[in-house]
Amino acid sequence: MTVKGIFPRRRPPAPSAGWWAFALPLALMLASDYKLRSRDVDNAVGGSADLTVLVEIAVYGAAAMYLVWKFGLRAPRRRTTGLLLAAWLFCGYVAFSALWSPFKSLGLVRGVQLMITMLVAHTVATRATPADLRKLAHVFIGIVLVSVGIGVAHPFPRTLHTESRFNWLYVHPVIAGVYLAVAILLVIGYLIRWNRPQDRLWHPVVYAAVLAVLTGALVATGTRGAALGCAAGIIVLLATARGPKGRIDLIVMGAAVSVLAVLAFSDKILAFVARGESSEQLATLNSRTELWSLAMDAFREEPIFGRGLGASRGLFLDSIGLGGGHNAFINALVDNGVVGTIAFAALLLTLGFVLLTLCRHRTLRADAGMLLGIFGCFLADSMTTEGLAAPANVSSVWLFILVAWAETLRRQGGDPLPAVEPEPARALAEPAGYSGTTVTASAHVEGAPEQA
Repeated sequence: MTVKGIFPRRRPPAPSAGWWAFALPLALMLASDYKLRSRDVDNAVGGSADLTVLVEIAVYGAAAMYLVWKFGLRAPRRRTTGLLLAAWLFCGYVAFSALWSPFKSLGLVRGVQLMITMLVAHTVATRATPADLRKLAHVFIGIVLVSVGIGVAHPFPRTLHTESRFNWLYVHPVIAGVYLAVAILLVIGYLIRWNRPQDRLWHPVVYAAVLAVLTGALVATGTRGAALGCAAGIIVLLATARGPKGRIDLIVMGAAVSVLAVLAFSDKILAFVARGESSEQLATLNSRTELWSLAMDAFREEPIFGRGLGASRGLFLDSIGLGGGHNAFINALVDNGVVGTIAFAALLLTLGFVLLTLCRHRTLRADAGMLLGIFGCFLADSMTTEGLAAPANVSSVWLFILVAWAETLRRQGGDPLPAVEPEPARALAEPAGYSGTTVTASAHVEGAPEQA
């Protein structure tokens, strides 16, 4: 009997692509964000390089050279998917826009880093297995947990605006909040897999304890965008990772938890949202609305192709004292213009569509729902931070990890073909040389009962 389906598999997948599949993405992420020193934004925009910057560039260069040494440089043998094509088009245009950036040194470095990140993601997407990405997720959780311990045991000096906010090393609380939000979603994504305990690498009690620590650390960072994104991501995760049953659980438990939280912690919730700021600061989202007005003026001057990669990083320092667009879509408009923003939106829409499609398959639903939760977290957080549209940071690297993970799931295939006993007439005909008919897995999947 010949079996065909939506996700054809020509040969059994390898148990693992190797350590590089999870080590390289994490190395790029940590090299970009984890710093042992703090310096002014003016120095970063001006293109001056110190030892930390040179180490970061060396890590990216080593990742690219390792992949070239291991796999070589050759044209892809298989047809490129729409998702990978959208990712390459976005990266290619953003990197090319560095040529007309007013901060050319910064733009060129970030452009090369973005292309290396996409190279790593493409290699992971075409060679890694779900087991490799499961390791990546758990190593990431472990790194964030150790980082929280470092922040508690040895607080580093903080700036005037971050004295009361938790972080570690010289990682800004906003960036620390993104790390914590993603780690929380990963922990929840594995904790709720009641029907697939084989996906877990730790005991459920360990996941629960880690979740409590990471949640407390996220609240201590005072990062409202990351907290809002994490809440939105949890809703999306619970609504998709367990199918229709998960949506019912979300409605029942979510309503109960929301009522209890409002009644018991209303004062603390309001204090977290206000964060000691005046009504004027809250009305302008801590000066972000003023920044966005200036950004739109800058966009109108160069609306088609934008001002170039890295322009928004230093464009508003003199006038308002803030670097970056503090909104991923506004940042894309200023740096990359309408052309780059369309490429960015196409990448996001394609990724969201692919993940929603994968959620329709029972064996892929748990991973796809978890990835959708992280994706929703980034979209919500992008309303106040530009990380998703800017190269070399945790949000950008995770965006391409989501692309690679989605492609890996698509390569592995959907629901397995249910075991069906052959009919007596067919069992007698097959020994006589009758080849039978072709059976599609999709037909069995559509007829199978829905499971959570």
